[in-house]
Amino acid sequence: MTTTADATGFDAFAQAFRRHAAGVAVITARTAAGDPVGFTATSLASLAAAPPLATFNMARTASSWPAIAETDHVAIHMLGLDDFAVAGIMAGDHDHRFDGDHWEPGPHDLPILKGVTAWMVGRIVARTHVAENAMIAVQIEQGALGEPDEPLLYHERRYRALGAEL
Repeated sequence: MTTTADATGFDAFAQAFRRHAAGVAVITARTAAGDPVGFTATSLASLAAAPPLATFNMARTASSWPAIAETDHVAIHMLGLDDFAVAGIMAGDHDHRFDGDHWEPGPHDLPILKGVTAWMVGRIVARTHVAENAMIAVQIEQGALGEPDEPLLYHERRYRALGAEL
C-alpha cells in the first residue's frame, strides 16, 4: 500500500473515483416542449426512507440540464447487466437516446425504459447548485420492479459485471 501522494487536485480525484465502482442508473425527463431527455448517472443514492428520497448529481452544462432545471418530475431507472446496451444508448449521442423501442411513456408522460431492474418516478424537491454542477433531491411517488438481474457496474471508465461472490 502506498501512503505517498502521487497526484494532487483533479488528478487525485479522478484517479480515486475511477477505482470506486458504482451502480448504473438512468434519469429521464421531458423538456418544456415535451421532448424526452435522459442520461446515465453513477451518482444515484438513497437519501432517506421516510419520506422516500433519492439524490443524483449532474453537470449544469449537460445537455439534459435545461429539462431537469425546469421539470417537476423525473424517472429514475436502475440498470442490470442485461441493460448494458441501453446504458450505452443513454450515454451516447443525446440526439439519439430515444431512437428505438427501448422506452415507453409512463407516469407524468415520463420516458420509462423497458426491461430495467427497477424504476421510480418522483417529484424534484431540491436543486442545489455547487460550482458548475447540481445535486438534485427527488421524493419518490411510485415505481415498479423488473426481472431480477446481476448488477451493472461502472468502474475504471468501463461498464462491468460483478465479480465472484465473497
